[in-house]
Amino acid sequence: MIQKDKEINVLGEPLAACSGDPLTGFFRDGHCNTCAEDRGSHTVCAVMTAEFLAYSKYVGNDLSTPRPEFRFPGLKPGDAWCLCAGRFLQAHDEGCAPKVNLAATHARALDIVPLDVLETHRTDDPTPD
Repeated sequence: MIQKDKEINVLGEPLAACSGDPLTGFFRDGHCNTCAEDRGSHTVCAVMTAEFLAYSKYVGNDLSTPRPEFRFPGLKPGDAWCLCAGRFLQAHDEGCAPKVNLAATHARALDIVPLDVLETHRTDDPTPD
């Protein structure tokens, strides 16, 4: 059985939900939970923007096109999604990172993305379900 890491956010508090619609997370439980098997570190609760979705598609990860065979509805601006920490950092470096819900971003994101970088993209309106 896969063992989830402790459910703590980057602020040292209990991990808040990221999104139930669309249902997100490595475990598809609505939270940016992670574990040793989560090689992509799907730990950043990102609020999508048109700019970021276009960037992600450009670099080879099309998050906006529905994929019904994977029960993936496709994302639109305003949707929250557990994003890979490395992709978030890459988007930050390119100047097109999405907003971040810190309360729903797993502490393991800090293994890849410094807290001050996450804080520069913080949103106080995480658009919860």
